[in-house]
Amino acid sequence: MIKEKNEVKIMSEPKQLYLCLISDSVGETAFKLTQAAMAQFPEIKPFYERFPFVNSTDKIDELLKIAQEKNAIITHTLVTQGLSEYLQVQAANLGIVAIDLITPVVRSVSKRFDLQPTHEAGALHHLTEKYFDRISAMEFAVLYDDGKDPRGFLEADVILLGISRTSKTPISLFLANRNIKVANLPIVPQAHIPEELYQVDPKKIIGLTNDPQVLNNIRRQRMIAYGLNPDTTYSDMDAIKSELAFAQDLYKKLGCYVINVANRSIEETATLILEHLGLDHY
Repeated sequence: MIKEKNEVKIMSEPKQLYLCLISDSVGETAFKLTQAAMAQFPEIKPFYERFPFVNSTDKIDELLKIAQEKNAIITHTLVTQGLSEYLQVQAANLGIVAIDLITPVVRSVSKRFDLQPTHEAGALHHLTEKYFDRISAMEFAVLYDDGKDPRGFLEADVILLGISRTSKTPISLFLANRNIKVANLPIVPQAHIPEELYQVDPKKIIGLTNDPQVLNNIRRQRMIAYGLNPDTTYSDMDAIKSELAFAQDLYKKLGCYVINVANRSIEETATLILEHLGLDHY
C-alpha cells in the first residue's frame, strides 16, 4: 500500500534585483522607463538606486564597482559625448549588464535625417516658456483652491465642482501640471453659490460626483485617520445622498459636464476632462 505524502506549499521569498539608474541629468526618464519594465515582473522585488548628474568617467568607474558588488543591472540615459560608450564598454569588460535607454533612438534619428545630436544633458527640462506656464498654473490652482476667491472662476480654464472627497484638489493639481488653470469649489447643501459661477461658459465647468457607498468608506477612513469616531454626520449615508442630490441639481441647473470619480484614478478623470475641453493630454 502506497502512502500519500501531504504536500506543503511553502511561500517562496520574492526574487530581488538591484537596479542602478544612471543619468547625466535628473534621471527621471531612466527611473520611469525602468519602473515600467519591472512592472512586468510582479514576482520580483526591485531595489532602485538613482545616480543623477553623472558627468565623468571617474564617476562611472565608481558606480560600476557598486553595480558589481550588488550584482545589479544598470539602466542609463547618458547623452553627454562619450559617456554612454565608455559605460557600455567598461560594463561589458566587468560582465555587468548595462542597458542604454536613449542612444538607440538618438542614433536612428541621427542616421535618418543626417543630423548630429546636441549631446546636451537635461535638454528635456529646459526652462522654456511652457515650463513657466506650468509653474503659473500650479500657483493658480493653489490660489483658487476650495473656492477661496470666486473671481478666479472668470480666469480659469476649467472649474471643478464637487462635494467633499470627490478629488477636486488632486485633479486640480494634476491638470495644473499640464498647464491648465484650474479653480475648484466645494459644494455644500444650502451654501451660497457665487454669482461668478453663472458667468462662466458651462463647457468649462466640470461637476464631480461619486457613489454613496464609496464616499461613505472614504469619509469613515478619513475620520479614523484623524483618531475620531467614524460614525458622524459627515459619513452618514443619508447625509451623503442628500449632498449628492444637491450637487446633481446644481450641475443640471448649470448644464455642466458630470463625471463620476468612483473607482477612477486621478489620471483617468483628468483625461476625461481634457477630452471634454478638446485639449491635448500632454
